[in-house]
Amino acid sequence: MSQPPVAPQHPDAHREHGVERPDPYSWLKDKTSDESMAYFRAERAFYDEQMAPLQAVIDELTREMVARVPESEDSARWREGDFDYFVREPAGQEYPQLWRVDSAGAEALVLDQNSLVESGEYVEVGVQLVSPDGTRLAYSVDVTGDEVYELRFRDIATGRDLPDTVAHTYYGGAWSADGSTFFYVVHDAVFRPYQVWRHEVGTDSSADVLVFQDLDTQYDVVAWGDRGGDLIVIRTFNRNTAEVWLVDSHRPHEPAWVVTPRRRGVEYTVAHLPGDGRGELLMVTNDGAAEFRLMRGPVVTSSPDAWRVVIPETSDVRLHEVDVFARHIVLSTVSAGQQLLRILPREAVASDAVELKSAMRVDAGTPAGLLTLWHNEEPDVDSVLVEVESYVDPGQWLSVDLTSGAGTVVRRRELPNYDVSDYVTDLRWVTARDGERIPMKVARHKKTPLDGSAPVLLYAYGAYESSFWPGFDGSLPSLLDRGVIFVHALIRGGGEMGRRWYLDGYLMNKRNTFTDFIDVADAIAADGLADGSRIVSRGLSAGGLLQGSVYAMRPDRWRAVVAEVPFVDVVSSMLDHNVPLTANEVDEWGDPRIKEQFDYMLSYSPYENVPTGRRPELLATGALHDPRVLIHEPAKWIARIRATAGPDDARTLFRAELGDGGHSGPTGRYAHLAYEAEVAAFILQAVDKVTT
Repeated sequence: MSQPPVAPQHPDAHREHGVERPDPYSWLKDKTSDESMAYFRAERAFYDEQMAPLQAVIDELTREMVARVPESEDSARWREGDFDYFVREPAGQEYPQLWRVDSAGAEALVLDQNSLVESGEYVEVGVQLVSPDGTRLAYSVDVTGDEVYELRFRDIATGRDLPDTVAHTYYGGAWSADGSTFFYVVHDAVFRPYQVWRHEVGTDSSADVLVFQDLDTQYDVVAWGDRGGDLIVIRTFNRNTAEVWLVDSHRPHEPAWVVTPRRRGVEYTVAHLPGDGRGELLMVTNDGAAEFRLMRGPVVTSSPDAWRVVIPETSDVRLHEVDVFARHIVLSTVSAGQQLLRILPREAVASDAVELKSAMRVDAGTPAGLLTLWHNEEPDVDSVLVEVESYVDPGQWLSVDLTSGAGTVVRRRELPNYDVSDYVTDLRWVTARDGERIPMKVARHKKTPLDGSAPVLLYAYGAYESSFWPGFDGSLPSLLDRGVIFVHALIRGGGEMGRRWYLDGYLMNKRNTFTDFIDVADAIAADGLADGSRIVSRGLSAGGLLQGSVYAMRPDRWRAVVAEVPFVDVVSSMLDHNVPLTANEVDEWGDPRIKEQFDYMLSYSPYENVPTGRRPELLATGALHDPRVLIHEPAKWIARIRATAGPDDARTLFRAELGDGGHSGPTGRYAHLAYEAEVAAFILQAVDKVTT
């Protein structure tokens, strides 16, 4: 075997607050330089060489995973205008197709993503929105992974694209009520979405009109159309503040107006409540309510003083969203690590304040399940389409009656070579060092005992108040079948336990995220649930930061660490607002220009904190085109780890993706499984489940 690459060290240093931080690998930030590319290629070659002895295992895992993929699979159907729509995964193809069905039952292909690229290449569709009259499709395409999309318009009847295209667009968009105009989002040079433009279909994009922009670099902009088709919603927001602007969808050329101007620390989003005149708005807001409450106010610009409470805050329930239908409203909530839908009759919002817990509840049927509203595009309905799944259950779509709450199975996913009854999941709790109770969701093969003998793959994210619910992963059964227990730790910084859970794990509380993860691992070992000497940890992006930090804090705890596209150069990146996702991230990680926050971030930044003591195996990933965590971050981190390694330290691998590919790896369903097979082989070797 060859020796691992050694990155040259070029003297450089940062100086802030009287602290000098040597950075001999800062040159890797220029990913276009010959020296950087040579290093990336060397790392990828070393990774490929090191994984070569596992190729037979990787091939076996890939075949297993692919064998569980249905030859062809259709989703449930949803109604939109005069048509029913569904998604088809065609036999032997990487990417899905959008189909629709007319009143006579005739199926028609709307968009085949496989036709957008050559076989084996990368594609990601961002926007995919049918016009209100059902004649056109607005869709956007990224073919490199950098999340820069070209917006296109298709005549659905002919299947041909119109000549007008818009380059360099972002996620989000909305049609005007008559389908003549499309509103789209544009990002700046550091990939911050900051503008909304208006395009007249059939015209050149050079004539497009700027509708809204936010020049404050701490804010992101999104846009969507409301369910009833009357309003186009533009929301600009950062980590703790939001502001909403509206456009009359029936008068798309008129200027946007603000619902209520932003106030620092106050978040809100809106849903249209049709009624007399322009109707009213329902607002989900944290104004005076840490876990958010529901309020009602006018569609025109107003002060929150003019709003009235519909549903007051409930201290142990986080209110996330409100969906308005003709005769009901549906509230998406989180409580005690689970998703719950709560349903109220429409007239309830017109009465005095209603207690949230009095609303009818719909849950996933298991504490380790996922429950989400799926495609529900039509307002005048008495049932909604809900998706339910778990780590081991590929899931089903239910039609939930809005009056009774009863669910009827509309479609169930059936996988070949797979029996869901072979697996079990449950929710357990761990007490952290400060007394906080941390939920963890466990999945295993029913024959794998919880007696301290089995290895564990421990996963977590823990940032942005993001909630990672237990959706089905077609690669996971291959680990479970080999006796690995999967544990998802719902640590602070995430949103699975509400807003307080998030606040306890961000900014100057960020270290709670890392200690929670370690405490879960220690409890798994101490309680005899699994083999504490064979715990592998895994996380992606901000979850990769988690992996970098716990790798440094407790190298003795892990048999191996998998850090995917890890955000590990925390202080340097947050000081450079030319790097994507920095200027608008100071309310998440902190502002290192402030001495107290600088010191705190420096205390856990993986690049500045390499492990002491024997290090476990480490697999890090990065992608050349990733706009979220730039490839130099994991590259610099790996270079420093290699330079400080001792003779007894386990190997370090860096899987550098130098072709097309984005933040979350390959997008095709088979390509993604092939990637997962590589990671699974690494994990299985680490826990002595395979040998070479």
